[in-house]
Amino acid sequence: MVETRNILLGVTGGVAAYKAVDLASKLTAAGAAVRTVMTEGACRFVGPKSFEAVTRAPVFTTLWSATEKHSSAHIALADWADLVVVAPATANILGKVAHGICDDLLSVTLCACWGTPMLFAPAMNSRMWANPIVQANVATLTKLGFRMVGPATGRLACGTEG
Repeated sequence: MVETRNILLGVTGGVAAYKAVDLASKLTAAGAAVRTVMTEGACRFVGPKSFEAVTRAPVFTTLWSATEKHSSAHIALADWADLVVVAPATANILGKVAHGICDDLLSVTLCACWGTPMLFAPAMNSRMWANPIVQANVATLTKLGFRMVGPATGRLACGTEG
């Protein structure tokens, strides 16, 4: 059983996005309420319906709903969340959060979640992970109190080990 009841899961556009479905399923099975925010890139790797099925909750993919003139879903999600998990966390989302860039639903929501515990699971090619700019962004986030898990090593999408 998980102690944190309301977990906001941010899913970004990396090939590891498929693993987030299993994570959402396990968190839900452990008793957490999980709401998922997906980037456009994440939706290219795995469909929102997969997350809806395992969490029994709607999935958020865009800042602007087709039925609303103005959207404040990011504020409602930030108010609701006890914990934020971003998995996979691409170099792109790490850079956006480190520099306060808010240009999609996930980045705006993460900005609004200031003060809520936040966990990033970086997942990218090892050459990207080694980039000094990415490492500077990770250092900035860590200094601000965000936590990192990983990245794991293994077979990469390009076929190499890393």
